[in-house]
Amino acid sequence: MKSNKPYPTEEELPAIKTLNEVDFSGYYSYADYMRFTFDERLEIIKGHLFKMSPAPSRLHQGVLTNIFGPIYNILKGKQCNVYTAPFDVRLTKKSPEDKEVFTVVQPDIVVVCDHRKLDKRGCIGAPDIVVEILSPGNNKKELINKYEVYEEAGVKEYWIVSPSEKTFFRYILDDNGKFQPTKLLTEGEEVSTSIMPGFKLILEEVFQDI
Repeated sequence: MKSNKPYPTEEELPAIKTLNEVDFSGYYSYADYMRFTFDERLEIIKGHLFKMSPAPSRLHQGVLTNIFGPIYNILKGKQCNVYTAPFDVRLTKKSPEDKEVFTVVQPDIVVVCDHRKLDKRGCIGAPDIVVEILSPGNNKKELINKYEVYEEAGVKEYWIVSPSEKTFFRYILDDNGKFQPTKLLTEGEEVSTSIMPGFKLILEEVFQDI
């Protein structure tokens, strides 16, 4: 006999309390992501789950601090805001409803200039700038999978920083919605961007003492 009991709503679905309960071959939305109550950090890229690297190294955190500081200082009192991980960025294609969002990432640093994209859970929609600092084991994910979703979402600038190689690389979105690569930069060079007038990132200072 067919049961008349209604299917549980998203709010009624049980929490997922351990990583062992997660099916990495499954397809997940932000609604599923909100059911995770374990400590390990995961990201969803086009419905597929990816483990994030273990606790960032001192090298990683030093570079993050050296990039975040100048951005924070230039944006004080300005329209744009800067945030560091853990900070959820939900990239939507159609509906902003949790069950229709299939990409949720936690970039190392994001700059968001449209306050309408900010809510109590993070950012919904494309940030203006996304910064990813590479760690051992996550390079392929950052360079391939995230490149695609950031371009599709309309992220204006995607910065990739390698502490081990001491390099800075940037993609800039063109008028056709496609990322255009820029010159690979390293120590002795500087970074500026039209998104933050007056901003100057001195790469020698970014990679100092690491």
